[in-house]
Amino acid sequence: MLAAVALARRALGRVWPNPAVGCVVVRDGVVAVRAHTGEGGRPHAEAAALERLGGRAEGATVYATLEPCSHHGRTPPCVEALIAAGVVRVVVAAGDPDPRVDGRGIAALRGAGIDVEAGVCVDEAEDLLAGYFMRVRAGRPLVALKLASTLDSRIAARSGESRWITGEAARRHAHLLRARHDAVLVGGRTAVLDDPALTCRLPGLDGASPVRVVMEGRDALPRGSTLVVTASRTPTWLVVPRARAAERRAVLRGTGVVVVPVDERHDGQVDLPSALRALGSRGITSVLAEGGARLAAALVGAGLVDRIVWYRAPSLLGGDGREALEALGVGSLDAAPRFTKTSARSVGRDVVEVYRPAERARQQANGCSPAS
Repeated sequence: MLAAVALARRALGRVWPNPAVGCVVVRDGVVAVRAHTGEGGRPHAEAAALERLGGRAEGATVYATLEPCSHHGRTPPCVEALIAAGVVRVVVAAGDPDPRVDGRGIAALRGAGIDVEAGVCVDEAEDLLAGYFMRVRAGRPLVALKLASTLDSRIAARSGESRWITGEAARRHAHLLRARHDAVLVGGRTAVLDDPALTCRLPGLDGASPVRVVMEGRDALPRGSTLVVTASRTPTWLVVPRARAAERRAVLRGTGVVVVPVDERHDGQVDLPSALRALGSRGITSVLAEGGARLAAALVGAGLVDRIVWYRAPSLLGGDGREALEALGVGSLDAAPRFTKTSARSVGRDVVEVYRPAERARQQANGCSPAS
């Protein structure tokens, strides 16, 4: 099952709106085939594995990171394919919360006389599927906030200079992080001031750039910006208050930029929960929020950050450097948002730490074992 989880990880960022699923088929005690969800969500992992076996799956055991689908969509249900193929055992990591499945896949397999074992490596699988689960259960994508700062949490010098706070190895790691998310998100001010490309620029991953999303506030993205000019090559979505949507569509007509209208707050700014629901309704399961300090503070303050990925460089800029987050309005220690560190590792000269909200952090399983 851990091999299936590793296969599924390869598909992250490339299969939305479907989940990234891994599948391993074992026959006569030997791994016969490995597969994961295809580009754009098709074919499903189980279907891909069975196709590669070419009708030689009878008597096999199938390991799948997610409960096989049992509903008709653009393709027939994987459950029907597994039953028709003559497999005798299916081992599942996590159940599928999609109301069209939600236990029906496992029940159908058992009803056909297939031995099913569920909950194997469930923690590892649910961690990988967290974005898909968030979209199904909450209607929004998982939000990972990426920060790159000095040891004292500064993202730029007083002059605004920020290239480069972290080293080359950390920047490569951050590009891989982009490739594993469906979308990368920045605020309008950052998009205007920094004019970023927000693409994945790693050898072999040129085509793995996520959808680029700009949360536009008072700072309007100009037609000549890099994001607009390259929108025909790399998907670019502009999230705006509904009242401004028609105007922005007119200005950006013919560029390839998709304008996404959402609810607005009382001050005319984009309502973040509405914006994330809009992304979820379009199939996005995971978002990497990269900046700037205003957007980071707004997401944290609204309780919408599900992961923090923090790159720290071994340097100091002091109080006159630009902070990683703008004011949160926290009046006491008890009111401070709290996070639990789940991992830390060196990346070149820098360190990358991963955090989750303390109230949602789960106790990690020791190794790979069936759920109780």
